[in-house]
Amino acid sequence: MNEITESLAEIGQGALAAQAVEPDTGSEGHTHETACLNCGTPLIGPHCHSCGQAAHVHRSLGAFFHDLLHGVFHFEGKIWRTLPLLVWRPGRLTREYIDGRRASYVSPIALFLFSVFLMFAAFHALEGAEGGEMPTVRSGNFDEAIGASEKELAGLRAERQKLQDRRADTDAIDRRIDSRKQALEALKDTRSAITENLPDQQRYSDFHQIDKAVKKFKKNPELAAYKLQTYAYKYSWALIPISVPFLWLLFPFSRRFHLYDHTVFVTYSLCFMTLLVILGMVLDSLGAKALVTVLFVLPPIHMYRQLRGAYGLRWFGAFWRTVVLGWFASTALVIFFVMIMAQISI
Repeated sequence: MNEITESLAEIGQGALAAQAVEPDTGSEGHTHETACLNCGTPLIGPHCHSCGQAAHVHRSLGAFFHDLLHGVFHFEGKIWRTLPLLVWRPGRLTREYIDGRRASYVSPIALFLFSVFLMFAAFHALEGAEGGEMPTVRSGNFDEAIGASEKELAGLRAERQKLQDRRADTDAIDRRIDSRKQALEALKDTRSAITENLPDQQRYSDFHQIDKAVKKFKKNPELAAYKLQTYAYKYSWALIPISVPFLWLLFPFSRRFHLYDHTVFVTYSLCFMTLLVILGMVLDSLGAKALVTVLFVLPPIHMYRQLRGAYGLRWFGAFWRTVVLGWFASTALVIFFVMIMAQISI
């Protein structure tokens, strides 16, 4: 239940962040005021013609939570017009926004923020649903297994004390305690043997920061994994400036397309890829492995359709740019990963 609560909190936070970028201009509401409460401009309609705020501001707890739910599920209704185009006609959506026809769509940065929040919320919710299993030893990670064994041993001893207080037979639980002690000693001996035989200056990569990060992962996997998720969440926006220069290389020195066009393209593309990751996590949690495999063919198809529609390319121009863009996207992800690993190593 705690994981679900945290996930809902993150979704709400994402909606509020998106609303900050994509501000609410209000509903029809009432027009009791004669001047805008925000900027003082005399009102001539249900909205201020200067700043766009609704003429009447609802001051009630119900209205506050209505705005929150409205932000999460509706995005002023724009989300339902944006998502179908993002999925099926991404090039048209990108071109519409670049050309200034924006009132009907969620802005790319607002949608990106919400998608990232939603992805990490889904990750934590699904991760919690899979919890409860006994930790296993992977890649030399004995600390986690030893801690779990010690915890289980303490529980068995407490259970034995209860049986002893009731003067009940403790032979069965004594055998379990002895077995757990032996397993715990074996784990500790194995960890000591491996630690003594590992070279102190073992290297995992040619990058010093990555090497330090990997060592931290081996020393404390749980803490390192937590830091990885946290930094990936905080710096997800960095994928946009990292990716834009690569897209510019597909249209070098073009007078028709500018960095702004490429930024809108990249941001909407990242929105789709993020939503695709969410779908993959959900399908994987449901055991639909075959459908998850099918999802891997969708990114290049989406890139091709977005390139054709956004830049007005012929099929061959869009095709070869899709191939190169796939390689560029992989490179951008590697750069982002290196940046995150560098943060972990600090």
